[in-house]
Amino acid sequence: MKTMLLIFSLCCLFGSAQASKVITGIVYDDSDKLPIPGVSVIEKGTSKGAITDMDGKFSITVADENAVIVVSFIGYQSEEVKVKEASDFKIYLTLDVISLDEVVAIGYGVQKKRMVTGAISSTSPRRPRRRGAKSKNAESIKIRRVSSYNTQQAYYAPPQAIIPSNEDYATVNENKFQDPKESPLSTFSVDVDRASYANVRRFINQGSLPPAGAVRIEEMINYFNYNYEGPADKHPFAIHHEVAYCPWNTEHYLLKVALQGKRIEKENLPASNLVFLLDVSGSMNASNKLPLLKSALKMLVNELREEDRVSIVVYAGAAGVVLEPTSGKNKSTIVNALDQLSAGGSTAGGAGLQLAYKLANENLLKNGNNRIILATDGDFNVGVSSNSEMEKLITSERDKGIYITVAGFGMGNYKDSKMEIIANKGNGNYFYIDNIQEARKAMVEEFGGTLYTIAKDVKFQLEFNPMHVAGYRLIGYENRRLNDEDFNDDKKDAGEIGSGHTVTALYEIMPVGAKDVSSYLPKVDELKYQQKKEKKVKKVITTEYSDELLTLKLRYKQPDSDESTLLVETVKNKILASNKVSKDFRFVSSVAAWGMKLRNSDFIKATEYQEIVKWAKSSKANDEEGYKAEMIRLMESAEILSDGLSVRD
Repeated sequence: MKTMLLIFSLCCLFGSAQASKVITGIVYDDSDKLPIPGVSVIEKGTSKGAITDMDGKFSITVADENAVIVVSFIGYQSEEVKVKEASDFKIYLTLDVISLDEVVAIGYGVQKKRMVTGAISSTSPRRPRRRGAKSKNAESIKIRRVSSYNTQQAYYAPPQAIIPSNEDYATVNENKFQDPKESPLSTFSVDVDRASYANVRRFINQGSLPPAGAVRIEEMINYFNYNYEGPADKHPFAIHHEVAYCPWNTEHYLLKVALQGKRIEKENLPASNLVFLLDVSGSMNASNKLPLLKSALKMLVNELREEDRVSIVVYAGAAGVVLEPTSGKNKSTIVNALDQLSAGGSTAGGAGLQLAYKLANENLLKNGNNRIILATDGDFNVGVSSNSEMEKLITSERDKGIYITVAGFGMGNYKDSKMEIIANKGNGNYFYIDNIQEARKAMVEEFGGTLYTIAKDVKFQLEFNPMHVAGYRLIGYENRRLNDEDFNDDKKDAGEIGSGHTVTALYEIMPVGAKDVSSYLPKVDELKYQQKKEKKVKKVITTEYSDELLTLKLRYKQPDSDESTLLVETVKNKILASNKVSKDFRFVSSVAAWGMKLRNSDFIKATEYQEIVKWAKSSKANDEEGYKAEMIRLMESAEILSDGLSVRD
C-alpha cells in the first residue's frame, strides 16, 4: 500500500510538472504592425507575469493549456488570450479610440475633458522601427473591437506620440569637483528611493528622453540588487567600499561606498498599523493610475498577516474613511473596499493627510510599525498645498513614530518634486509604479524594505586626504547633501534604511598629479586681506596617514532611539586594477554613466552610449528577475532617441 501511494504521489507530481507550459510571443501595434515594448502579460487569476522587451517579445510560464493570459498596455485595449495548444503567439493590440469631442490628450491614452485641466503640448518622436523574428509555428491573433463611433470624429494618439507638459520636477544642480584643501569634508544623507528609475523607464518606453530633473542618479543606482554581504555584528547594516580607475575618465579614480541592510523575514516583522491614503480625484481617472493602484495594493494586502491592520482613507473633493482598521486576516474585506473605489472630483490632499494621521494615531501600535502609504499622482491642489505646510505636518507626525511611504502613479500632471518631499520628511521611501511588474517588485519582492525601517537618520561624512586627492565630487545625491556640522547633530533629519535595502554612492576622485586638475578646479586670484588657506593647511599635513586615501564616517539611529551610533573606517590609497574590481562595481559605474548621459552632464561628454552599454553587458550578474537586462535595453533605446534628437537639431 505504501509503495502504491508513493507511486501515485510521484505520478501526480510528474503530471503537475508536465502541465506547466512556457508561452512566448511578440506583441504588435495593430495600426503600424510595430512591436510594443513594456506591455504587461499576466496569467489570469495569478500574480505570474512578464513584460515585453524593446522588440515586443515576452516569455511566461503558465499553469497549463487551459490558462488565459491578459495582455495590456496603457492607451490600448486590454485583451485576454486563451493558451490552448499553441506556445508561440503574435498578438496585435488595438488603440483605444474615443470620440474627439469627449477627450483631450494627456500622454498615455486619453481622458475625459471634464476630468482634466491645464494646457497640453505635444511632440512626435519616432519609435525605433524594430521587428521581432517570426516563428513558423506562431499563432497569429488578430484583436479588434467593434465600436459604434463616427470615424470622422475619431481621434487617437499612441503613447509614444505625446510628451506630458504639466509634470513637475525639482531642478538638479550637478555636484562639482571640490578641493580637499578648501573643503575636506563631504556630508550627505542616504537615499533608498527608487522612483526615478521607473519614471525614466516610463519616458523611454513612451518614446522620449526624460527631463534632467527626473534623473536622480542615486535612485537609479539603488534600484538594483547587488551581491553585498550583510552585517555580521550588532549593527543593522554592513559597510563596503572599492576604489578603481574611473571608466569614463581614466585620469581619475572612482570610489564606491555601499551599505547592505540586514534582512528580516516577514514572519519576524513587528505588527503593522497601515493606513492607505488613496487619491481618487479626477486626475486619477486613467488606466495607469487608479486601476494600477488597486492592483498594486491588492498584492500588498496578500502579504499581510493576522496581526497587521489596514485602514483606508480616500480623498477627492473631500476626504473620508472607507475602511476602518481591519485585520490582515480579512483580506477579502480589504480587497472589496478597494474594488469599490472610483475617481472623480478635485484633490483635497491636505484634508486626506490630516485624516490619515488622525486614524493612524487612534490605532497607534507602541512597539509596532505605524505607517501611511500614500498612493497618488501627487497633484495636491486643495487644502494643505504648500510644501512648507506639508513638511510641518509630516515632520511633527514623524516624531510620534508615524512614517509615510509614497507610491507615485501616472503621467501628464505627475508631481515628482512634491512626492519626494513627503517621503523624505516622513521617514519613508518613495517609488514610482508604471506597470504591474513594478507593483510586484515594490509590494511583494521588497515588502520588508517598503514597510519596515531598520535604521533612521543614516548619514555619511567622508574626509579626503589632500596628500593623494586633488579634487572629488559626489555623483548624485544633490538634494541629499548636508552641512558638515549636521553630521554630529542628532536633531538633523537624514535618510532611512529598510529591511534588506542596499545603498550605494559613488565619488569621482582626481588624484594629485592628474593632468586635468586645472580644468575642473580653476584657480582664483590671491586674497588681499587674509592669508591663503593653502599655506595654513600645509602646516598640518603629516606623513602619519600617508597610506590613507580618505576616512569614512557613518552615523545612524535605531528606529526607536534619539541617539546616534558612530562608525568609522579608513580607505587605503590602493587602486584596484580593472580586472580586480567586482561586477557590482562595474555595473554601478555603468548606471551612473547612463544617468549622467541622460542629464547631458559635462563630466561625460567624451563617452558614447555604446561604451556604457558595453560596460553594463559585461557586468550583468545576479539578474534572475531580469531588471538589469531591461536597463540595458533601455540604454539602447535612449541611444536611438538621442541620435534622433541630434538629427532634428
